[in-house]
Amino acid sequence: MRKLTRTEVDEILLAATILGTGGGGSLDEGMKLMDEIFSQGKDLILADYDEVPEDALIGSPYMCGAISPLTEEEIAKYKDLPVMEDDFCVIAARSMEEFIGKKFAGFNSVEFGGGNTAVAMYVAATAGVPIMNCDAAGRAVPDLQLSTYNIHGINIAPVAVANEFGDQAIFTHLVNDYRAEDMVRALAVVSKNAIGVVDHINTAGVLKDAVILGAMDYLQKVGHAWNEAKNAGRDPIAACVEAGDGRIAYYGTVKEQTYDTVNGYTVGDTYITTEDNDELHIWFRNENIVMWKNGVPHYTAPDLICIVDAETGRPVCNPNLKPNEKVAVLLFPCDPMWKTPKGIELLGPRAFGFDFDPIHAF
Repeated sequence: MRKLTRTEVDEILLAATILGTGGGGSLDEGMKLMDEIFSQGKDLILADYDEVPEDALIGSPYMCGAISPLTEEEIAKYKDLPVMEDDFCVIAARSMEEFIGKKFAGFNSVEFGGGNTAVAMYVAATAGVPIMNCDAAGRAVPDLQLSTYNIHGINIAPVAVANEFGDQAIFTHLVNDYRAEDMVRALAVVSKNAIGVVDHINTAGVLKDAVILGAMDYLQKVGHAWNEAKNAGRDPIAACVEAGDGRIAYYGTVKEQTYDTVNGYTVGDTYITTEDNDELHIWFRNENIVMWKNGVPHYTAPDLICIVDAETGRPVCNPNLKPNEKVAVLLFPCDPMWKTPKGIELLGPRAFGFDFDPIHAF
């Protein structure tokens, strides 16, 4: 186990946002959570699975919802409701502990993202337990069923949820992860498109084989390479891609990004003209899922399609791209678990209604 420094945390979250495939939550909001942790003098401890007992209870906290901004009409619906002071993922974790009668010994991150990676760290530090050196996706994903837990058949229930108004619930049983997605998403829709979740409650002995081990180390390696290059006046994009075993696919200019909030997701399209005047079209549901080149399917999930600002190297999350913005489209390999038949069934393009198989970038 080791205590993470603020620099290491910042590097982890920066890389998590780059590798978040356009989703995974706001880096700015994640940094605010870390500001709070460090200002309170709390420690962020990173632990490997072989450093905790086999019977240690581990949970997975995260935020679920759309990533598009609310309209004034939507905001008005909630104006008379109270707002909780505590973070709602922390509330969900505490209610789960009360329900099962046992304290958590650590927490897993469920996806890469400036928001959700930070949320897992925040809940862990608040509870005084480690954040585990792993992830349950190795990218950001739009649905609850899209996890390495599901690939390995780990039950998602019980599931605790809480929103910012103080509403709480625990699902003691759910038919499967798809039903969990439907139920939790419905609650997010009536909770300003954001609800805190804690699920996949199990022992370290069960979970250790169902997650991507070393994921936090990987993020820190990518973020450190970006940071070191930037400070030395070198290209941070090239540095982080090399560190993450990815590649720069294209440089280009954003023509347009359109989106709508549909059933609790931010669904949209990004159009980019490359330096060679090829036309890229990226479809996203919170996260980037499919990319076409000149109208032909080009690359798809489960591999990672990521976009950064070409001038600063910083990630740009959906749906925040602006016309004429100079960007770089980066590709990173998914974890091998996603290339198994079950992984492709869950996160391949057919899972999102497209009539073609995955087109792997690696």
